[in-house]
Amino acid sequence: MSRRSWRLAALLTASLAVTTVGPAGVARADAPVTNRASLKSDLCYQIATDRFFDGNTGNNNPAKSPGLYDAGKSNWKLYWGGDFAGIQQKLDYLQGLGVTSIWISPHVDNIDVAATYGGVPNAGYHGYWTRDFKKTEEHFGTLAEFDALIAAAHSRGIKVIMDWAPNHTSPADESNSGFAENGRLYDNGTLMGGLTGDTNGYFHHNGGITDYNDRYQSQYKNLADLADLNQQHPTIDSYLKTSADYWMNRGVDGVRVDAVKHMTSGWQRSMTDRFLTNKDSFLFGEWYLGSKTDPLYDDNVRFANESGISVLDFYLNISMRETFGSNVSMHNLDAAISKTATDYRYPENLVTFVDNHDMSRFLTLNNNQNRLHQALAFMMTVRGTPCVYYGTEQYLHNNTAGGGDPYNRPMMPGFNTGTTAYQMINKLSTLRQNQPALSWGTHQSRWINNDVYVYERRYFNDVVLTAINKGGGAVSLTGLNTALPAGTYTDQLTGLMGAGGITVGSGTGGNNPVTPFSLGAGQVGVWSYKAAEPTAPTVGSVGPTLTRPGHKITVEGRGFGASGTVKVNGVNATTVSWSPNRVVATVPAGVTAGLRPVTVTTSGGTSNAYQVQVVGGAQIPVKFTVNNASPTGWGDNIYLSGSIHELGNWSSSKSVAIGPMLAPNYPNWNTVVSLPACSTVQFKFLKITSGGAVTWENGANKSYTVPCSGTGSSTTNWQY
Repeated sequence: MSRRSWRLAALLTASLAVTTVGPAGVARADAPVTNRASLKSDLCYQIATDRFFDGNTGNNNPAKSPGLYDAGKSNWKLYWGGDFAGIQQKLDYLQGLGVTSIWISPHVDNIDVAATYGGVPNAGYHGYWTRDFKKTEEHFGTLAEFDALIAAAHSRGIKVIMDWAPNHTSPADESNSGFAENGRLYDNGTLMGGLTGDTNGYFHHNGGITDYNDRYQSQYKNLADLADLNQQHPTIDSYLKTSADYWMNRGVDGVRVDAVKHMTSGWQRSMTDRFLTNKDSFLFGEWYLGSKTDPLYDDNVRFANESGISVLDFYLNISMRETFGSNVSMHNLDAAISKTATDYRYPENLVTFVDNHDMSRFLTLNNNQNRLHQALAFMMTVRGTPCVYYGTEQYLHNNTAGGGDPYNRPMMPGFNTGTTAYQMINKLSTLRQNQPALSWGTHQSRWINNDVYVYERRYFNDVVLTAINKGGGAVSLTGLNTALPAGTYTDQLTGLMGAGGITVGSGTGGNNPVTPFSLGAGQVGVWSYKAAEPTAPTVGSVGPTLTRPGHKITVEGRGFGASGTVKVNGVNATTVSWSPNRVVATVPAGVTAGLRPVTVTTSGGTSNAYQVQVVGGAQIPVKFTVNNASPTGWGDNIYLSGSIHELGNWSSSKSVAIGPMLAPNYPNWNTVVSLPACSTVQFKFLKITSGGAVTWENGANKSYTVPCSGTGSSTTNWQY
């Protein structure tokens, strides 16, 4: 059974009872800023701040960093004028699109001088060349303008997601301190150090990555020529976490973490715990997958399952671009949905996208607006949080040099609310915010061939049926069944993509026959049923999925009524707030670490369980090193396991024990794991061969006492 089977079985069993049409409930799935812990009901909109809209020309060529602005917009690597004020001035446009979360470029201070490559000056217009994590980038605006943007967004029910890039600073050449800014790092204006002459050890000094599939290189070498920060250094660890606190305290609602593949998962889980101690928020990260057979795909899955940081859904992105952009079969999409549902513990938390700032835009891949509409409709109606890249609704693209970086980042061409894409996104975002089946429901293929995909999202008695025909001819849909109750349904897109209404008859077991109908070439139809509010509670979401006693969790679902009890692993939680569809509670003391069920009990009964990962206390990143480990052959690896949940509870399974560890200085191996502060743990190292054979080191269990703050380290020898 898949990792979601404990929840799917409960949902499907209950939903089979639907046979009659009831009135739609008045409850609204909770997308607005009142729920920071989840984006499941949201429409995310990714903004390249510099390329969106120039709302304040006074910051285009600031005195602090002159000469980095190109008024003629001919150098794609310089600033073009977009800023915080520009985003704020277009919030009504975004609200009309149906946007409930904006993911903006990294807003912090970037380098003040150009990095010149091949005679071409490059600026940090994209935001990823940080010099100071505690100041705003002056080309984007002042701190007051940043605060004003957040306030204005919140007044419209829109969350602000900051892009956080703690992996590195800026371009540097260790042998040439005069190149760019030498990766220099500042703390609110005070210089901390640069890559050259780094006597404090704030940076890694291992050269650049040459093999992106090598775990050690990915985590400990420079991404391109970007000065790689040493997060395990206590000063850097503290600096990055206090900087993050600063922005969260200014009203940021959630976090997109850049380059999660290039930092240790142990440090990142400690960072997540710090974020969640400050504020219950949703975090998602960028783990770039080069293909669906990426050698580190399983590492990406485990990171999403255990770190508390979800990921951008590159696997589904590749499948969508293949199917709608390159005319691969619809079976390709169905297979991707099935695989990710099995692999990821929380597939509903994945962030889906058709394109973004690191790949060519969809219309560069296939300049067919109807195919783009189909891809968007699919993204908006499957599991996960859909994220639209700025300008997609305006058909923005530039095909120069294949349309990749930087040509995938043109200036926003206009703000036309009449495009088909704009209208379709608005309609489907409205549906997402009011239809639990799209936020929390299961996915089932109902009818499929190479060109047509009909699938159903289902949350207990709530159902959405979507049909997409990417082919060049009409298709007669016969033998189609659905869990939609008997009745007649209008297209939620109101015919925008050519589809009409459907009629559903009575059947059994959640398989009600749809009267045969023709789905024309290129057409998309969406039909929805929302049941009356149930008398018994049902849970569709709990966030954050990484938590600990004393932290808040937000439980979403239906039928919660006016009062009741939330339990975490059977222990009553303290209620912070209660409404019919959302409860905020505090995880109680006494809940032991591990995957633990969350339930809601009311006078109507007890809900299905939704599991979250509970850790044993404030998380401290600890680097474990074992010297002179047991010799390994090709495919063999060393792992760490120990006495607590965070160490795998003495498991010898590759998917539970900590690892595989890294061996840059073979036969010495190391890994970073987050452990409860002030605790004493027992541990040992083990070898797992390519064939699965397990060999533990000999001798007594080893002991380590975790620091109460900062970072930790343990170095021992393999016990023979």
